Amino acid sequence: MKKAVLLLVLIIGIITSSFAQKVYSVDDAYQADIKIFATDYDYQADLLVHKVDNDYQVSGNKGLWYFTDHDYQADKKVFFTDYDYQADLKIFFVKNSYQAKWREKAKIHLLY
Repeated sequence: MKKAVLLLVLIIGIITSSFAQKVYSVDDAYQADIKIFATDYDYQADLLVHKVDNDYQVSGNKGLWYFTDHDYQADKKVFFTDYDYQADLKIFFVKNSYQAKWREKAKIHLLY
C-alpha cells in the first residue's frame, strides 16, 4: 500500500512539474523554444501572464510564469520579439494572479 501511494505521489509530481511555467528569457531568437511578443493591451494577447516571485507559485499551464536565473532551470526558453508578426505567441502582463488565463486556447500547446 505504501508503495502505491508513493508511486501515485511521484506520478502527480512529474505531471504537475511538466506543465509548470518556468521560463528563461534568451538574448537571441535561435536560442528560444518560443518567440513572444508583449502586447500593449490585454485584448490583443493570446495569453494573459502574471509574473510570480517564486517557482512554487506556478501550477499548470495557466499563465503564471516564474522567470528563472538560468536556462537549465526553465521549462521553456523564450525570446521577446520587437514586432507581433515575428511572434509565436502574444502575451499581456497582468498585475494579479487571478487575471492570468488563456484567451486563445488554440495556442495552448505552445507551452506544453
